[in-house]
Amino acid sequence: MATTSRGRNQDRARVAAGQKHEVAYEAKKENVSKDTVKKAVKSAGNSRKKVEAEIDRH
Repeated sequence: MATTSRGRNQDRARVAAGQKHEVAYEAKKENVSKDTVKKAVKSAGNSRKKVEAEIDRH
């Protein structure tokens, strides 16, 4: 597992809605807007699978 600059393990199964690069990555991957990703995180939680399912649902 990759580590952050602070020495913590990075969790690839989560989408950090406060991190612009993570939101942009997920938006490009799912071919939706960044705002759509943020709304999906807010309604479904930060689990990447749940966020992707929420995006696909709409």
